[in-house]
Amino acid sequence: MPAKPPDEESLYEAAMNHIAHYAATEAGLARVLSRRIDRWGQKQALEQGADEAELAHLSRLAKAAIPGVLARLKALGALDDSAFAASRARRLTRAGKSRRATLAHLAAKGVNQPDLPDDPDRELAAACAFLRRRRGGAFGEAPRDKLLAAMARGGFTQATARQALSLPRDEAEQLIKSLENLP
Repeated sequence: MPAKPPDEESLYEAAMNHIAHYAATEAGLARVLSRRIDRWGQKQALEQGADEAELAHLSRLAKAAIPGVLARLKALGALDDSAFAASRARRLTRAGKSRRATLAHLAAKGVNQPDLPDDPDRELAAACAFLRRRRGGAFGEAPRDKLLAAMARGGFTQATARQALSLPRDEAEQLIKSLENLP
């Protein structure tokens, strides 16, 4: 007889512990909880030699509790995809990621339709942060062609990349500093 599968309360406790340590989206937290249930099933199969059909049934029942856990966390305000997206977008922009790269990152995290402004000044500032990190343009001696290629792979348009490469250092630093005050 397998041990008791994770119920809604134990999944809620696991979810609270997870979001206390990590920022998470609904989709990401659902994956975490689902993997927890899968690990429970694997442990039961290995240690107890439990019947696979019974384990699969118990796992399905446990996974059915996940939407309820997510709804409770959303009602508490502990799980908010839009706040996650805004926070992560600010962090990625400061790190020199383009809007496209940020949208791709958020999509991979399970955020659907993030509210990310298409701001050319913000994109130029992110491109300057990218250049500073890569020690190129006004921040170093990296080859221009390699920087353009890297910026294209990073999701920056050619016009933005060329404009960032042509900026003097003080102006580029000022744009990067403007990223500290992102809404």
